[in-house]
Amino acid sequence: MNKREFHWLSQMGLIIIALEIIAISINMFYAPHNVASGGTTGIAILLHESFGFNMSLVVLILNVAMLVLSYFTLDKATTLRITFGSLFLPICLALTPQIKLVNDRLLAVIVGGAIFAAGVALLYHIDASSGGTTVPPLIFKKYFNIKTSFGLLAIDGLVCFFNVFVSGFEAFFLAILSSVLTMFIMNYIETGLDRKKVIYIMSDDNLDDVKHSLVTLMEKGMTIFDVKGGYTGDQKQMLMIVVENAEYQHILNQIHAVAPDAFALVYNVAEVRGGNL
Repeated sequence: MNKREFHWLSQMGLIIIALEIIAISINMFYAPHNVASGGTTGIAILLHESFGFNMSLVVLILNVAMLVLSYFTLDKATTLRITFGSLFLPICLALTPQIKLVNDRLLAVIVGGAIFAAGVALLYHIDASSGGTTVPPLIFKKYFNIKTSFGLLAIDGLVCFFNVFVSGFEAFFLAILSSVLTMFIMNYIETGLDRKKVIYIMSDDNLDDVKHSLVTLMEKGMTIFDVKGGYTGDQKQMLMIVVENAEYQHILNQIHAVAPDAFALVYNVAEVRGGNL
């Protein structure tokens, strides 16, 4: 097996894992409590609750319809990218048992939203998709220049609203809560889990002492910038260091112990790749 074949197989394996994660969130958390939080799976939950339709079959029909729509309105690359997920998500839903793991409705929505977000984020990470209601926003973007995030929010919001007629206002509010929770968790996962802090340091008199403390005593690497004061026009140096969240306060205390007048500017960064801290 060459590298290309191995890469393709690993990608397919990750897609299946991501789709199964989504199926678990639907069949074990959302569906048992009749909460439809959006997407074709949300529509399937609504139709299952209202008319007893088979959920996996509904998702398959809707996904195939969206694939046909994508074929005629979007480019072939986009259609191919969503085909695998569109066809295999119904299979995962059919094979995953529908079990009520959590009796508390609110807890089920919170846990289910977190699991659902992890599955979708994994799909996005490998540039894949489960298809379904992700297709119309792409069409709106292409032909009407409407942002995909707005289009998807509008569609999912409409699905959430229909909870009112099927399961009541409580299900509607839980669906909205789940959508918001999923959005935040997905954003956190997609922008990186390796969170760190970047500290920029300037001091008029004690910058050499700060350098010595960081390098010699705390064994921290740094980057030094030549900067110019905007008010005085004086040439200065500014230090930049990247630190773990757990050691941030200790290092900041050490900096101010050596240089009480030091100016420190702190940023949160989503991810750091390469180099040594």
